[in-house]
Amino acid sequence: MHHDDFQKHEGTLFTRSFFALLALVLLGGYLVTMRFIKGIGAVSGLSDGYPWGIWITYDVATGTAIACGGYAVAILVYIRHNMHYHPMIRSCILTSMFGYALAGLSVIIDCGRPWNVYNFFIPSQWQTNSVLFEVAVCVMSYTVVLIIEFLPAILYSLEKSEWLRLHAFINWLHPSLAPKKETVISHIDKVRRAAGWIRPLLDKVLIFFIVLGITLPTMHQSALGSLLLIASTKLHPLWHTGFLPLLFLINCIYIGYSMAIMESIISSYAFKRPFEVKELSGLAGIIPWLTAIWLTVVVGDLTFRGQLAAAVRFDFYSFFFLLEFALIAGGAIMLFKKGNRLSPRVLFISAVMIVLGGSLYRFNVYLIGYDPGPGWTYFPSLAELGITVSIVAFEILGYQVLVKLVPVLPKLHLHGHGKPIEKYSE
Repeated sequence: MHHDDFQKHEGTLFTRSFFALLALVLLGGYLVTMRFIKGIGAVSGLSDGYPWGIWITYDVATGTAIACGGYAVAILVYIRHNMHYHPMIRSCILTSMFGYALAGLSVIIDCGRPWNVYNFFIPSQWQTNSVLFEVAVCVMSYTVVLIIEFLPAILYSLEKSEWLRLHAFINWLHPSLAPKKETVISHIDKVRRAAGWIRPLLDKVLIFFIVLGITLPTMHQSALGSLLLIASTKLHPLWHTGFLPLLFLINCIYIGYSMAIMESIISSYAFKRPFEVKELSGLAGIIPWLTAIWLTVVVGDLTFRGQLAAAVRFDFYSFFFLLEFALIAGGAIMLFKKGNRLSPRVLFISAVMIVLGGSLYRFNVYLIGYDPGPGWTYFPSLAELGITVSIVAFEILGYQVLVKLVPVLPKLHLHGHGKPIEKYSE
């Protein structure tokens, strides 16, 4: 990592949005506590027919795809060696880190007998023929890899930042809690020296973790599609296909690029930074071709299996299939025109459409198109929705806090041979 490519956002940490997001996180914490005290049935609408619901559908199957910005951008930077996108990588890694870590947490929340989770770490209990086992191993490993990839930013911040502000804050809270200033300075110096010693060593071996960071998502994103291959009698024919692993893999990549565009535009708007249109237009130029491949496989597969008529039957399942198709195709068509890729507004709208359509595809596969048989129904309870909303709030809150504490955002002067970044407008 070139640490000079990044900078912190200089802004107030405790804003109104901070406290609003914190309130949602605390509400989710309360609901999760009730889940472990009273049992999963007290807070969810899950049943034997629907053993997984919105927690797995969104937080794992969909949430990890939304968190694939780091994976998708890393392919451009480290495989295609397009360092033009390097300043975006740290922000993408941060969003991926939160997305994957909280996906793992949601699995524990969803687990009917969480006290048996420790068995996963005992090799004699492993079922290596299980696709779900592969997903679990890859997701956990990738989360660790993401933390290691982001660690240089934290070490650099520890090495360079003025941490006496923390002492001043503690002293403001309660003078008796704050240690002597000389003691604090001594500890800060030790931390700085340790960070300065560890960071160069980590930079030298970081390439091995980058390789893992590209390999692991390739494995588990395709495996998330493989999970539904055995559900041939329960998953609607519009979505059940032998191409599920391939479709899930391509799907996560174009969602990852779209999320990178969304995150960049939203953070630029919120932090009053110029839009990074030059980099985003490059990402936007890739998305239509990926979606075209994906849509071609979908239509070709439906035609081959004789299910194309079911797609235009205009029943319940056909509606969701056509909505998914229209969102993805509509967003991609907007990006085929080069002029549209230079407009932050069009970039944002198209990225939102593709993320919604790609996410709906995963909802269709995991929940909407899934029918366990007569007599079973499912709709998420308010507590289930509350926990999911709190997880999303935690991701946004964590991003908001860390970009103000450590250098994550691209440095403004990097664009255009040292000249100030151009502020794009409509």
